[in-house]
Amino acid sequence: MTYPYSFKDCLQRSERITWRVEDLIGPDKPLDFARPFMPESLARTGGLAFLSPGETLALNQIRGHTYLAMFGLIEEYILPFMLDHARPWLSGDDYRARAFLEFISEEAKHIHLFRCFREAFAEGFGSPCEVIGPPEAIKAHVLSHPPLSVALLTLMIEWMTQRHYTESVAQDEGLDPQFKSLLLHHWMEEHQHAQLDAQLVSLIAEQMTHAEIEAAIDGFLALGAFFDDGLKAQVGLDLDAFTRKTGRRLSKSEREQAFEIQLQANRWTYIGSGMSHPKFLESLGRLDAERRTEVAAIALEFA
Repeated sequence: MTYPYSFKDCLQRSERITWRVEDLIGPDKPLDFARPFMPESLARTGGLAFLSPGETLALNQIRGHTYLAMFGLIEEYILPFMLDHARPWLSGDDYRARAFLEFISEEAKHIHLFRCFREAFAEGFGSPCEVIGPPEAIKAHVLSHPPLSVALLTLMIEWMTQRHYTESVAQDEGLDPQFKSLLLHHWMEEHQHAQLDAQLVSLIAEQMTHAEIEAAIDGFLALGAFFDDGLKAQVGLDLDAFTRKTGRRLSKSEREQAFEIQLQANRWTYIGSGMSHPKFLESLGRLDAERRTEVAAIALEFA
């Protein structure tokens, strides 16, 4: 299975993109807590009519913190996965080896980036926000699945980040510039990561039987269900963080409404926007056209 982009293309693009974590966050680059962090199309906080503008802003920023935390969790499993499963292809093709090694280095940089932003958030927000975990348990569960399942999950997530920036973030001038800069620079490197992972999916699948590929797609869907369960827990944690920050105790009906809307917002942000991405579905279709149709239908549940 070939793609219209090569390992050399991905490497050359990576080498043109040069930024450091210190360029994006630090004492001289503070987050602006007077502005939202997440675009409304992802946060979906504006539709909660019972919240005041200040409360809506607080919930939006909590969602921004969750975004950083979720990608921090994701990057924690991607790094060891790439170290383990790119290794067989680090010889025989210099451009392929160098492109995969750049991928691994950039993922380590992303982990550092998200940690620094979370530290800046905690200092500026002034109220604790809990996240699902522990990270080691989540990483262990993900990596217990077949390599192709994990590669498909990673590919879905990488195309998801592309969609977030191009469809929701890029044109939103109301966002905090520092948070928007984080999303921009993450997007820049994840573009070639998505292309590299599409090729890794092909490399892994070429060594598998049809039955093994079918089982791996089942494993991918099981991982999607696993993260969906995690999102349900995270929404509850976010609403608890909202109460701590604002002092506002939602009534039973308000909390139920907020939970329902925020759960679907999270489902779209972290599952639906990637699972329905045309580029992800293209890669899945190269493995099995019928399963592509099945996954596209499942993605509608997470819109």
